[in-house]
Amino acid sequence: MSDQDFPNELWRPSRDRIAGSHLQRFVQKLQNDGHWTGPILSEDARQNRQVVAHLHRWSVEHSGIFWREIWDYAKLRGSLGDRDHNQAADLWDRRFFPDGKLNFAENILKASECKEEDLAICSMDETSGCVTLDRRELARRVYQMTRRLKTLGVRPGDRVAAVMPNSIEAIIGFLATSAIGGVWTCCSPEFGDDAIVDRFAQTTPKLLMHATTSWYNGKQFDHRDRIRKLESRLPSLSATIIVENDAGVVGNLPQERGWRLKQPQTNLATSWYTDVLSTESFDPIEFEQFEFNHPLYILYSSGTTGAPKCIVHGAGGTLLQHVKEHQLHSDIHAGDRLFYFTTTGWMMWNWLVSGLASGATIYLYDGSPVYPDHGVLWRMAQEHRITHFGASARYYAALEKHPYEPCKHVKTESIRVLLSTGSPLLPEQFEWLYRNVHSDIHLASISGGTDIVSCFVLGNPAIPVVAGQIQTKGLGMDVRVVDPQGEAIRGEAGELVCANSVPSMPLGFWNDPGNERYRNTYWNRYPGLWWHGDWAMETQAGGMIIYGRSDSTLNPGGVRIGTAEIYRQLEAFPEILESIATAKKQDGDEKIALFVKLRHGQSLDTELVAKLKQRLRLHCSPRHVPQWVVAVVDLPKTMNGKLSEIAVRNAICGMNIGNAGALANPECLSFFQSWKP
Repeated sequence: MSDQDFPNELWRPSRDRIAGSHLQRFVQKLQNDGHWTGPILSEDARQNRQVVAHLHRWSVEHSGIFWREIWDYAKLRGSLGDRDHNQAADLWDRRFFPDGKLNFAENILKASECKEEDLAICSMDETSGCVTLDRRELARRVYQMTRRLKTLGVRPGDRVAAVMPNSIEAIIGFLATSAIGGVWTCCSPEFGDDAIVDRFAQTTPKLLMHATTSWYNGKQFDHRDRIRKLESRLPSLSATIIVENDAGVVGNLPQERGWRLKQPQTNLATSWYTDVLSTESFDPIEFEQFEFNHPLYILYSSGTTGAPKCIVHGAGGTLLQHVKEHQLHSDIHAGDRLFYFTTTGWMMWNWLVSGLASGATIYLYDGSPVYPDHGVLWRMAQEHRITHFGASARYYAALEKHPYEPCKHVKTESIRVLLSTGSPLLPEQFEWLYRNVHSDIHLASISGGTDIVSCFVLGNPAIPVVAGQIQTKGLGMDVRVVDPQGEAIRGEAGELVCANSVPSMPLGFWNDPGNERYRNTYWNRYPGLWWHGDWAMETQAGGMIIYGRSDSTLNPGGVRIGTAEIYRQLEAFPEILESIATAKKQDGDEKIALFVKLRHGQSLDTELVAKLKQRLRLHCSPRHVPQWVVAVVDLPKTMNGKLSEIAVRNAICGMNIGNAGALANPECLSFFQSWKP
């Protein structure tokens, strides 16, 4: 392999960055421990690609040793026990470190190399300034909330459900729940009542935590009445904690405005968050250690094709996977400043919170990422000298379309790592970000999902970044692209799978006897392989290209097409803000329907349609040319802001849309349901 294998190389790390990286130190640790006899990383890009590939193979072949080395390297608290896993014959039933013990919250609050006075969290929103907590203050508030949860009857295994903005209070609620072995489950405030109940009712929570207000795009939303409604619709509840978050800030402490929510007409015990802070002791608690595979939180699938799946994640596996991704793949060090634009309803919130275990300061932002303008997050990055900046690929595409060019408005040199996920980051967007943030960033496109609350493929700080490609497979994860028979392929598109079990795979689905639904979702399509549902290609150089969800790939004339191939070409048209390509049967064949949301003041005339089709025919193939191109006012999105191709496909084909309540804007579906070609 030579450098010529990477004609679209955009960045390669300097010798100093490689020498100081966690990955280099980890390889040296393996060498010192007698597990590594190969070369270590150097300034030679070709050698580093070989080292990374060799390290990945070793981590898969020596899985138990690898994860134990991660545990030791990150100086995690607890023990792993003697057994690497439970020796289950089926990978879906494999459990790592069944004799291990730990407390997740203890590992977050007492990260190695951190001092009590180190800044832990900086929280911002649309309406207030910066609220900060150092590590001592964060721990004290968690101790207080832990005591209140115990008083309200929360015990190990009980579910605590929360409807919370991306705030300090949400993190305190989560860490207190995990400290006592409870199971956290959360929705962000923009979810509708039915969507919340569809999720929480399945998990029978014992306690509800709910914020009174939220803000988005300059508008305040009052949720006080909804608290009572949810209490009445969730009969398993025995208590509620109300977070009065409409009060503004005095110094670093919340200030009440003088009103109280009336006592609900129920038998529930009700607590106010400010009362917890004023009455509970903040003396340290004794952390009880739970089994390595004790449930930590329940996350939910998008629910656009039926009732949301309740995905149960274990504490030890989540912690191990996150510190691996943060340190070895993202090179997060103690004192780094980590920001990811997310809501509490997206798995990236869970990923962000775990950054505390690596000693990072985490930055929270709640509200619209483009209010009052497209520069709001970049001004924050400049002011706080963010080192790791993350957002969705759709957000970066919106900046390009606006256009907003960060480096022309703010100083961006503090950013070492720029993270992107949620949908494929197109090659042109890679290039745009290098031109408009700065040229010496590690641009790490990552891809995984709620299903494993982490990544299958992601960045690597020691090898070059190539336009349009995710750099590498996750260490310890036997990720492959396979053909319909399950055989590994390279250089052509296929299904993304994982051929081994890893600690962060779910414990299962909540209330799924015999794990039948869990097995059918991930393990039965290709026996012995985890099927993830992404349409992807592994390049000859070892990178990965994600084309989109395989259940939304197009099949005109029997040729499978990833929708990302079409979206990439549409980037050349500034008139188009967003688009969804899907398919409809006609005359015994699939025909592509392309729905476009146009920039204000633009119209879809015959000239624009002709240019669009010509570009697709020239740069892709005649198969990529849509039969229909239709302008729309809006496109359906999930609560996490992802465009829902499946909802459009089902709507135009007269199929059951599934759970429309899982969409942020279900009203737009009426257009697609009535659309006739």
